[in-house]
Amino acid sequence: MKFQNQVFPFFKVTFWNPQHALPWARAPAACLNFNCMLILLPVCRNLLSFLRGSIQCCSRTAARQLDRNLTFHKLVAYMIAFHTAVHIVAHLFNFEYFMDAQLDRNSSLLTFVLSEIGNGDNASFLNPIRTNETNPTIVMFTTIAGLTGVAITLALILIITSSMEVIRRSYFEVFWYTHHLFVIFFIALVFHGFGRIVRGQTNKDLLVHNSTLCADRFEEWGQPGSNCTVPVFAGNPPMTWKWVVAPMFLYLCERLVRFYRSHQKVVITKVVMHPSKTLELQMKRKGFHMEVGQYVFIQCPSVSRLEWHPFTLTSAPEEDYFSAHIRIVGDWTQALYEACGGDRNEPQEAWQMPKVAIDGPFGTASEDVFRYEVVMLVGAGIGVTPFASILKSVWYKRIQNNQEVFTKKIYFYWLCPETQAFEWFADLLQSLEGQMAEREVTDFLSYNIYLTRWKEAEAAHFRVHHEAENDPITGLKQKTLYGKPNWDNEFTNIASKHPGTKVGVFLCGPPQLGKSLEKQCLSHSEDDVKFIFNKENF
Repeated sequence: MKFQNQVFPFFKVTFWNPQHALPWARAPAACLNFNCMLILLPVCRNLLSFLRGSIQCCSRTAARQLDRNLTFHKLVAYMIAFHTAVHIVAHLFNFEYFMDAQLDRNSSLLTFVLSEIGNGDNASFLNPIRTNETNPTIVMFTTIAGLTGVAITLALILIITSSMEVIRRSYFEVFWYTHHLFVIFFIALVFHGFGRIVRGQTNKDLLVHNSTLCADRFEEWGQPGSNCTVPVFAGNPPMTWKWVVAPMFLYLCERLVRFYRSHQKVVITKVVMHPSKTLELQMKRKGFHMEVGQYVFIQCPSVSRLEWHPFTLTSAPEEDYFSAHIRIVGDWTQALYEACGGDRNEPQEAWQMPKVAIDGPFGTASEDVFRYEVVMLVGAGIGVTPFASILKSVWYKRIQNNQEVFTKKIYFYWLCPETQAFEWFADLLQSLEGQMAEREVTDFLSYNIYLTRWKEAEAAHFRVHHEAENDPITGLKQKTLYGKPNWDNEFTNIASKHPGTKVGVFLCGPPQLGKSLEKQCLSHSEDDVKFIFNKENF
C-alpha cells in the first residue's frame, strides 16, 4: 500500500482526496525531467553535424531526421510549458491543503495529527508548513523549492513568449537575449528539489509500521502497548540533476567548441554591394571545408559580441573562398552593412574591414542533392540562397568532366514575390546561362522563374518588353513566368521524362509550400518513378 512517491500511505488516502494533487504534481515533474534532458540536444549543432556525418553512410533517412532539430526543439519546449503549468497548479492545491491542515486544529483529524509530527525535537516532519501563523505566499518565497520555482516559471514565460514568430522576426535581439535565460532556468531546475519539500515515510519505518493496520488508529500512535509507532518521514532526494547533468555537459562542450572557432582568424577578402541592399561577404579561414547547401553562423564583435546569425553559404566547394549573401532587413544586418562600408561611396581597405567570427559549416538536406540522378530545386524568395551553391558546384563539376557526379538533370524553380529580389541571384543565373551557351552544354539545367506578385505599372512595363530577346526583369534568355506553378503538371511532366528513377525534391521555403510539394511527391510516386521530398530547416 506504500505510495510510490513515498508519501505516508494513509496520509495519501485521507489528506489528498478528492483532488489527488500530489500525483498531479509529481507526474508532470517526471515528464519535465525527461523533456529538460532533451531540450538542449537539438541546439548542439556541432554534435548534430558530427552525428549526421557519422550515420550518413548507414541511413540517409535517419540523417535527414537530424535536419528537423529545431522542430523537435519546439515540440519539447511546448511539452515543458504544458507540464510546468500542470505542476504549478497542482502544487497550489497542495499548499492550500497543507495550510488547511494547520488551521483546522482538531486532534480527531488525521491531517492535523500528521502536521503536528516534528513540532518538538523530532525533525521527522511531513507538512512543510510548520505553523498556522503563516501563509502559502510566505512559504513560497522562503523555501528553496519556492524561490527556484518562481525563477523557473519567470524564465520560462519570458523564453516562450519571446519565441513567438512575430517577436522572433521583428525583434530578433529580444528573442536572442531572453533565450539565454535558459541558464537561470537550468540552475534553478537543478536546485529545485534540494529543499526536499516533498516528504514521505522512510523505507526503514515501513518495515515496523503496518500502514494498513494503523491507518484508522492514529490516536494510538506512540502510546504504551500500541503496535502503531509514530511514523518517521524524510524528504525525497533530488532527482532532476541526474537527468540534466549529461546534456548540460554536452552543451558546455558545444559552447567550448564555438568559443574556439570564434577565435580562429577569418579574413574578408571581398565585399560586394548588390542591388536591393544585399551584402555579399567573401571570406577565407584556415582549414575551412564546406559542402553544397551548408550554412554558417556569423558574429561581428564590433556590432554585437553575443549575437550569432545563420546565413547560407552561396559559394561552391570548388571555389577558394566561402561567401554569404546577407539581406539588410534588421538592426544587426544594417550595422554590419555600415561596418563593411555599404553606406560609403569610397571603397574600403582590407584593414578597415570589421572582424568577424564563423561557426560552422553545418549540414542541411541539400548535401544529399548529388545522390539523385534527377533533382528538383524549389526556392521561395530568399530561400533560393542554398541553391546558389548547388548550381555553381554542378557547373564546376560539369566543366571539369567529373565522372563521379551522379546527377544528370536539374529542374530549378524560383518563386519570388517582388522584382527587386531577383537582382543578385539573376547575376549568377546570367553567368551560368552564358557559360552553358558558350560551351554548348544546356541539357543538364532547366530553370523557371515565377513572379508571384506585381503592380499594375510593372505589368504594363512587362507587356511592352515581353517580345524583347532578354527578360525585362532578370535579363535572362529564359522569360519570367507570372503567377504560381501548376505543380501537378510539373511533376507529371518530370515523371514522364525520367521513368525508373528516383527524383530528389529539395525545398527552401514556407511550410505551406512544403506541404503542397510533399503531397505531390506522394501522389506521383509510382513503381517506375519515386519523388523523395527534402526540406531545409534553418
